Amino acid sequence: MKIFIILFLFIDISFCSYLSNKSCKECHKDIYEEYQYSYHSKGYFKDMLHRKIADKISLKKYDCATCHMPSADDREALIKGDKRPDKQNVTNRDAVSCFFCHTVAYVKKAHTFNVNIPARQSEDYKPTLFGSLKNPDDNNKHSSVHSPIYEKFVCFGCHSHKRNGNDLLIFDSKMSDSKECIKCHMPLVPGGNENMNKRARVEHHSHYFPGVHSKDMRAKAVTLKAKIKNKTVEIELINKMPHPLILQAAREAYLEVIVKRGEKIVWSNKKDRNAIFRYDYLKNKKPIIIPYHATSYSFANNLKPKEKKSFNYKIPKLHKGDKVIISFYMVLAKKDCIDFVGLSDSGLDKPLLVKKVILKVR
Repeated sequence: MKIFIILFLFIDISFCSYLSNKSCKECHKDIYEEYQYSYHSKGYFKDMLHRKIADKISLKKYDCATCHMPSADDREALIKGDKRPDKQNVTNRDAVSCFFCHTVAYVKKAHTFNVNIPARQSEDYKPTLFGSLKNPDDNNKHSSVHSPIYEKFVCFGCHSHKRNGNDLLIFDSKMSDSKECIKCHMPLVPGGNENMNKRARVEHHSHYFPGVHSKDMRAKAVTLKAKIKNKTVEIELINKMPHPLILQAAREAYLEVIVKRGEKIVWSNKKDRNAIFRYDYLKNKKPIIIPYHATSYSFANNLKPKEKKSFNYKIPKLHKGDKVIISFYMVLAKKDCIDFVGLSDSGLDKPLLVKKVILKVR
């Protein structure tokens, strides 16, 4: 009986400072609901593409935990391969947890990738959480402190750059601070940040983190202009974002141009490789789908932040009633990627419309 009591106290003290995502719901219901729809909440157990890619990389190690499971109490063991992700462990299941993001003390910059360094938390006291909110409120679960890094650097522990083991840059946001991230992906929305709203706040930063999955966000990503001049379609595509068009290695975007006569397509630009934006990789000069072990690129086409690209296509003589349809699409996962990881029926390669222009011949 004495042994049981000692073990119980040890476990309780070891984990008492961690606040699960669900525990945040009690005081921050709206923010919790927003977060549940975000990809920060998914991680290994809820994002099938991430899980399949992680398992293809290794069934022993899970070194994606640095960014995708940062609150794990066994994170070092996961990275080294001594443990596998455990759905019964709430610190594993919580993915990019509320608790972790709000305990970051500073961002350590490094050549391979940056690292979020959490603040030391005493196990004998309630934890301290940080954020950008001025005059934050304490409660019975945690203390609250305003931190300047949440206005400028906090996103860049994970969303800065990543080099693989062969020193190949496989992710690069090309951004210097978090201000633009927060402006677009954490916009201010109506409502206070907590249920009681003791300070009568009228807005808070959304924790939905809208991105390519959001139709409205996709529409803001690029500018698409087109005109017909001397049997040529002249197209201008501008990346309006402060980061490159393609960030994740699995993603793809492409420009589709078709000439339609009634219901029949009489011309298209499908063979134009320059109209496809994606990265393809090689390992020792052989094609490789997942860039974790890549040593070079076989194809790399992207749009830099605010970059403009022009496309000019010679087209057949147009007849009255013809339509020239210019569409720009994003794809969550390239077909070769989802085929490789066994998700061919997942719908992840379904084109998501970003912008469309239709030119009619009158």
